[in-house]
Amino acid sequence: MKKHLMGLVCGLLNGMFGSGGGVAAVPMLEGSGLEAKKSHATSVALIFVLSIATTISYLMGDKLDFQMAWQYVPYGVAGAVVGAVLLKRMPNSLLRRVFGVIILAAAVRILVK
Repeated sequence: MKKHLMGLVCGLLNGMFGSGGGVAAVPMLEGSGLEAKKSHATSVALIFVLSIATTISYLMGDKLDFQMAWQYVPYGVAGAVVGAVLLKRMPNSLLRRVFGVIILAAAVRILVK
């Protein structure tokens, strides 16, 4: 898939679903030839930039509750650090399975709810 289309899809999903672009970015990056761990790490960097743009857009549209968001930030940062450490230690085959299970669980939750 062409890089400009990949970026557009990731940005669209991120804007609509809040960092949902990572769900699309990982498989697309792997399809571009990156190995699984680099795809996940690269996806985080991509989504970071997209999340800043999305945050600004939501802030300008008065759709953002910073007070609520900041309640989650310390725990999110701790989880991000633990996740990055685990990613380094996790075999690629297990990483793909865990990622797949999370995607399927999210899909089932969305469809059932």
